[in-house]
Amino acid sequence: MSQSFSFNSQAFCSYTKARAGVFSTPHGNIDTPRFMPVGTLANVKTLTPAQLQAAGAQMILANTYHLHLQPGESIVAGAGGLHKFMAWGGPILTDSGGFQVFSLGDIRTISETGVKFRSPRDGSMIDLTPERSIQIQNELGADVIMAFDECPPYPASREEVELATNRTYRWLQRCMKAHQRQDQALFGIVQGGVYADMRSMAARQLVDLDLPGYAIGGVSVGEPGELIDDIVKVTTPLLPEDKPRYLMGVGTHREMVRAIASGIDLFDCVIPTRLGRHGSALVRGERWNLKNAKFREDFRPLDESCPCYCCQNFSRAYLSHLVRAKEALGFTLLSLHNVTELIRFTQRIRDAILGDRFTTEFASWL
Repeated sequence: MSQSFSFNSQAFCSYTKARAGVFSTPHGNIDTPRFMPVGTLANVKTLTPAQLQAAGAQMILANTYHLHLQPGESIVAGAGGLHKFMAWGGPILTDSGGFQVFSLGDIRTISETGVKFRSPRDGSMIDLTPERSIQIQNELGADVIMAFDECPPYPASREEVELATNRTYRWLQRCMKAHQRQDQALFGIVQGGVYADMRSMAARQLVDLDLPGYAIGGVSVGEPGELIDDIVKVTTPLLPEDKPRYLMGVGTHREMVRAIASGIDLFDCVIPTRLGRHGSALVRGERWNLKNAKFREDFRPLDESCPCYCCQNFSRAYLSHLVRAKEALGFTLLSLHNVTELIRFTQRIRDAILGDRFTTEFASWL
């Protein structure tokens, strides 16, 4: 890891593998464990950077695939990079585009070279290779960039997963050669589907490359929650203790608590803003649909314990009204609360680990 990046553990749970630490980047520190909001197109939907900061966000995500399509990495680079383009002064992570390519299904062709597909915007043919993914991410300028990987679906045969896992490793080696910036940390992604032996093999191969950080990918692609738990339990202990560990695409209360117990540090998910845009709130681990009749005359705050702008100023009845009327303010307020809820949840876990109270305070989730 270059001098611009470091990971330091501060405390460990006495009964699990949970840990609290600090991941340092050129644009600031991330206190772990931590939930990271997703800002696919260089914006977290419906929220301003100031609102994200007030919610406690320390690191946010953007996506290589989507930004390549619109507005194009050259425009972002011309603006001075993602941080200036989107007016976010804190750390940023960019996904490689591998998951988005996976989601294209039958309209893409995967080969050893990379992935070819037609742009959903203008129909032009795009050839996304490991080298091209890294080049785009170098131009975007995020603090953490992800290796280009092949994400196998669920369910998939062992042969299909083995091919994808081995190709992901070869692509990672090409990503490392293509990477040009010392102020960006390249993370590798452990694939392997639901096969424990392949996960173990992939993790050991990546660790031998001594990368700045490691992610577990290929989860939350349709498999049951119990299998996600199994994958994380098998894979995480094989990753270095002195490097950050990132579980990609996971952001529910239960999944995060259990992954943290296995030693995961970072999470991301579109859940909080997606639910907000559909009129739903995350309240102490539950999902509330504000369209429900019971909220129409409920004049209490959404969550009395939450410090966010939404909960401090507006009632459930008002939020229900906004959602029913399809007013944009309602979606913004719910998204703000939901992001705050997940960040506060991981912050409470962090505080509990620091005080060695993790298994006591979060026993119901474990």
